[in-house]
Amino acid sequence: MNLRQQLEFVLLAAVWGASFLFMRVSVPEFGPLPLMLVRCTVGAVVLLPLAVRQRGRRLAGDARAHGGAVLMAGLLNSAIPFAMFGFAALWLTAGLSSILNATAPIFGAIVGYFWFRDRLTLWRAAGLAIGIAGVVVLSWDKVSFREGDGGGWAVLACLAATFCYGIAGNFAKRHLTRIDPLTVAAGSQVGAAMVLLPAGLALWPAAAPSWPAWAGALVLGAVCTGLAYVLFFRLIADVSSSAALSVTYLIPLFGIAWGRIFLSEALEFSMLSGGAIVILGTVLATGVWSPTTRPPTAATATDEPGDQPRP
Repeated sequence: MNLRQQLEFVLLAAVWGASFLFMRVSVPEFGPLPLMLVRCTVGAVVLLPLAVRQRGRRLAGDARAHGGAVLMAGLLNSAIPFAMFGFAALWLTAGLSSILNATAPIFGAIVGYFWFRDRLTLWRAAGLAIGIAGVVVLSWDKVSFREGDGGGWAVLACLAATFCYGIAGNFAKRHLTRIDPLTVAAGSQVGAAMVLLPAGLALWPAAAPSWPAWAGALVLGAVCTGLAYVLFFRLIADVSSSAALSVTYLIPLFGIAWGRIFLSEALEFSMLSGGAIVILGTVLATGVWSPTTRPPTAATATDEPGDQPRP
């Protein structure tokens, strides 16, 4: 990566890490489903003109030919996980949610093994076990299902979201690799907004959200979704998809930092140690590194263009 690409890489991690901050700010006044309806709608408004400009008349043909697959991507990669993280934001800190978000590649490896029979080496299997252990360390004192305490349900919601991401990545490899990525990004946000529309309107808050809540919602849609997708696909084009996807490992650092700086969230030892264990498990489970890995060469490096980003 050159300097510009490195800066864009860090900016993408910072923007996606900030999404957990803005959810914490806005979800108490909007509620999870209305907030995510705003997020996906604004994201679609940002991305659609770019897709039209890039694809022109071919965009309509893409929509007719691949509309069902793109809608499924919107459901699995946006509507469901966004709603799950929105619910979790009512109970969990931005830092903890961002760390749990990093388990998405672990679920991707598990789904890939059972769905596509992807090879699971000893070290990748060890990574899965280490990642699960990290989740236990993170959530051990948070998991409570007592009435009035939603911490346990919030942790499960985050894991349900990352499980959806795992399915979405594998689904994309099978069905979306030949579709223009920006078309997938824009179409998936349109599809997610359509899915969320009935429940989002039905649960729209009776009291008008304050301007800080609206500001958080709009930034969540325009920056953390629209701009983030543009940066992500630009990095894929300039570098590679595997390099761009490694942003997953940097997002928790910003999630923790933004929560600490702007919301004065506590920095617990269990969060730091559990987060480190989760990242180690993710790196091993995805095959990015293992004690027997040789440095990749141009002949051996592979990309997976169907993988989807993890907001």
